Order: sequence, then C-alpha cells, then structure tokens
Amino acid sequence: MNQDSKIYTFDNNTHGRIKQEIRHISDICNKSFTQRNHLTAYHRTPMEEKPYQCDNCGKTFTQSSHLMTHLQTHTGEKPYSCDVCGKSFTQNRTLIDHHRTHTGEKPFSCNVCDKSFARNDSLVVHQRTHTGEKLYSCNVCGKSFANSNSLVVHQRTHTGEKPYQCDNCDKTFTQSSHLMTHLRAHTGEKPYLCNVCDKSFARSNSLVVHQRTHTGEKPYSCNICDKSFARSNSLVVHQRTHTGEKPYQCDNCGKTFTQRSHLMTHLRTHTGEKPYSWDVCGKSFTQNRTLIDQHRTLTGENPYQCGDCGKTFTQNSHLITHLLRTNTGEKPYYSCNVCDKSFAHSNSLVVHQRAHMGEKPYQCDVCDKSFSQSSHLTVHHQTHTGEKPQDVRNQRFTIYQQ
Repeated sequence: MNQDSKIYTFDNNTHGRIKQEIRHISDICNKSFTQRNHLTAYHRTPMEEKPYQCDNCGKTFTQSSHLMTHLQTHTGEKPYSCDVCGKSFTQNRTLIDHHRTHTGEKPFSCNVCDKSFARNDSLVVHQRTHTGEKLYSCNVCGKSFANSNSLVVHQRTHTGEKPYQCDNCDKTFTQSSHLMTHLRAHTGEKPYLCNVCDKSFARSNSLVVHQRTHTGEKPYSCNICDKSFARSNSLVVHQRTHTGEKPYQCDNCGKTFTQRSHLMTHLRTHTGEKPYSWDVCGKSFTQNRTLIDQHRTLTGENPYQCGDCGKTFTQNSHLITHLLRTNTGEKPYYSCNVCDKSFAHSNSLVVHQRAHMGEKPYQCDVCDKSFSQSSHLTVHHQTHTGEKPQDVRNQRFTIYQQ
C-alpha cells in the first residue's frame, strides 16, 4: 500500500510562514512524488506500462498528457509563444523555462553548494554530482551516467549514430548542440563577447576559458605536483607526464603519443602531406607553427617581448624559458637519461638523444642522405638546387592550408 507523508518547510517567500507539502511515497522503493498521478504512472506494470499509443507512428506513453504533447510533433503545432523574442514551443512549461533565459531567473538552488538553476531537472542532475548517484547505465560497456540524455549520447559512440546533419556541408554530429556550434563556422557568428577586451567567440565555454587569461584563474590542479591549468583537457594531458600514458597510437609504425594532435602531425611523416604553404617561396610544411617560425626567422620578427628587459623572441616558449631564468632564477634544464648532459630547451634534448640512437629522421629525396635535424636537411638541399636563401623581409606573408 502506498503511503502519504506531510513535509513542513520554512518558506521565506511567504514571510516565514510554515508551508505544508504532501508527498506520495512508493511502497516499493520509497521514491516520493508531489502528485499522486505521477506515482501511479511510475508504478505501472510492464503489461500496462505505456497504454497510450500514437495512431501516426505507434509510439506509446505512460500518460495521456504525454501523448497529446507528442501529437504536436506530427502536426507541427506550437501554441505557446514567447512575448519577448517570438519563439514558439509545444509545451507551456518549456516556454516558462525559456523565458528565464531573458530574465536570468534561476529559482532552483542546490542546498549543498548554493548553485542555482533555471530548471528543476537541471538541479536534480546537478545534485547527483554531490551524491555520486549515476542511475543510467550503458548495456554495452557498463558505464554509468547521472542523466538519461548523457547515456543516449554515449550510446552513439557504440552505434556510430550521428543524427544531426549540417545542411551546408553534410557533416554529421552526435548532439544537436554540436551542430549548432558548427553552423557558426558557416555564418561567422560569435555571440559570446568578452566584457574585458571585446573579443568574441562561437562557443560559451571558449569564452569562459578566455576570461581566465584576464583573471589568471587556473581551477584545474594536478593532485601529484599541484601544477594548475585554465583548461581541464590541459590537466588531463599534463597528468600523462606522471603516468606515462600515451593513448594515441600510429597504425603504421606503432609509435604512441600523449595527444591526438601529435598523432595527426606524425601521420604526415607517413603520408608526406604538407598542408601549410608559404606564398613567397612555395615551400610547404607539415605544421602551421613550423611555417610561422620559419617566416619569423627570415623576417627577423620577434613578437614575444619580455616586460622587464625588453628582449624579444620568435616563440612564446622561448620567452617563458627566459622569464624563468632571469626573473625567478629557475633553470628548467632538460637532462639526457643516457649521458646526463643538460639542455635549456626540450627540443634540443630530443635532437641530442638522436646522437645516442643514431636516428636521422630527415632524408634527402635526391641522394637519400639523412640528417638528425630538419634545418640541416634544408641547407643540404641547396647543394642540389643551387638555391640561395631569399630576402623576404619586405615581402607579403600569407599562409595557405591545403
């Protein structure tokens, strides 16, 4: 037998009066509901689980009101309109939730951390971050989720389903929100504006990360060395330096990498692809940053300047190394694990270690001679072509990505 329970709460909105609330409690699992018909729908047996059926598509529902709402997807009817922006909705409650995007109202507050939400179901999902509750499990891999739509999206990683398609380029996505963000690449829309420097972004999370460059906030901390990061994925990549994890593997040679972008760059050594071209000399590169560095070397451009001594650098990493040495006294040397020789830059250590391994990854396509550094190969190439370095300091610089 189901039982009812009375709950008394102190309500600030009624000047401190005590508010009585009836809760209808399930005798099976003690789950409670504010309305008896919700409890009845929850208790439906499998035989009568969804007695209300749509005549158009055969979909069934536990409540007649849910069927009536569903029928509007066939008729296209959206009877509830926003008086601010004119947007229409199939349900009145959806309109109410939408209206809060205009007013900024967030009436549902978490009693643990005081975070507020515009929708009650968002609060319910949030509270599971405190309880650790994950009710929805994947029947393929067993992974659990706090809300049902996260499970639906996750299951598409198993099925390969991407139901949301771009009308402009036919690219498909697993989530509608990803499609909406992608569409801005076609429209150029950047609706999220920084209130400090007026820089704008296509995605709200990109704005959040950008604003940390102004505030200096780094909310993601490593639990091993306490180093902090502005972005969660930067922390994930950093933690691999402690664990040694390299989850991205090349199918051609078996080499592994800590980041997917590093694997993609490496794959070009197998395909020979060089998508970044310089219009001055027509030379191509596998990485955009290599092209930019090459240009700065030839033009003498040093865009990164030390605020203390005025010294300039072609790369931001060189400026950081300089600041550590001159301002903090810290010397971030990189030591060879074979001979203990130390270097100021990590890439110098990589080149040095090739001397121990005999590795010469840069090969001349004319005479097959190999080199440990790409710059040595570039100089060697000129013995075949008779080419002399161009003076490009006053020439136009444009990057082409093929």
